[in-house]
Amino acid sequence: MIRKSLLNINGVGPSKVFLPEGPYLLVLDFLEKRFPRGTRAGWEARMLAGRVFDDLGYPLKPDAPYLPRRMVYYYREAQENFVIPFQESIIYEDDYLLVADKPHFLPVTPVGPYIQETLLVRLRNLTGIDNLSAAHRLDLETAGLVIFTKQAQTRDLYASLFRQQLIQKTYLAVAGYTPQFTWPHTRQSRIENGARFMQMQESEGVANAITTIQMLQHEDQFSLYQLLPQTGKKHQLRVHMSALGIPIRHDQIYPKMVSYTAPEYRLYENPLQLLAKELKFTDPITHTNHHFVSKLRLDWPTRY
Repeated sequence: MIRKSLLNINGVGPSKVFLPEGPYLLVLDFLEKRFPRGTRAGWEARMLAGRVFDDLGYPLKPDAPYLPRRMVYYYREAQENFVIPFQESIIYEDDYLLVADKPHFLPVTPVGPYIQETLLVRLRNLTGIDNLSAAHRLDLETAGLVIFTKQAQTRDLYASLFRQQLIQKTYLAVAGYTPQFTWPHTRQSRIENGARFMQMQESEGVANAITTIQMLQHEDQFSLYQLLPQTGKKHQLRVHMSALGIPIRHDQIYPKMVSYTAPEYRLYENPLQLLAKELKFTDPITHTNHHFVSKLRLDWPTRY
């Protein structure tokens, strides 16, 4: 059991890594091998600063022996020198849930170079709720509704609503116009990891991703679409729209990957035109019929 000493630091909780069987004498030997982007001296400094712990919450020093089949917890080093210039907002809160509107370009949880500049950490720091946790994810580039749980013991209960497809999700997207299909159109395919980093792809086999697409409006070369995913595969909406020949406007991954730009050099003029607009579900604890609607909008001239 993790001791209570492993708290959030500036809204960020510890990361963890499993110690497998291996030829290591010290935990430090494993950390150096497991995380080649770091350095042995860097891990030594982190251990001496009391930022690496065993699975009981006791700090590990550089001479700590390697004990396989245990967990090691550590606090990542925040080296962000950038600020994402868009603000989230809280649209609903009760004893169990907090629902936020996430702006484009803001990750939901710490990943890669993003630690403080994430929706989760911002909300933890704003509300003081250490146990705040995301029940699901949105892509960094996607804007819209994200549900957070406020108690550790209820997180899986709400996350299971997404796994069991008990939440009705409605997205809006701006993409190219095509007269090829009769609307609504349902796309069913098998989506798996692609050959390139970050990309997913459609493959042969039993479908594991289903999206119903409805064109709402058309103006000039673009159309506004309503997307109703029945499943929740990674990048599902972006893959399906691209496969139909109408990739979402300003998509930097589909159909072609654009060169990665470090966050401190990112330009914000052209956000992905994809918005998680509505969420509907029955609360498994209070039995309330929730219907949340994002207050954000896409670049479209009418009320949507």
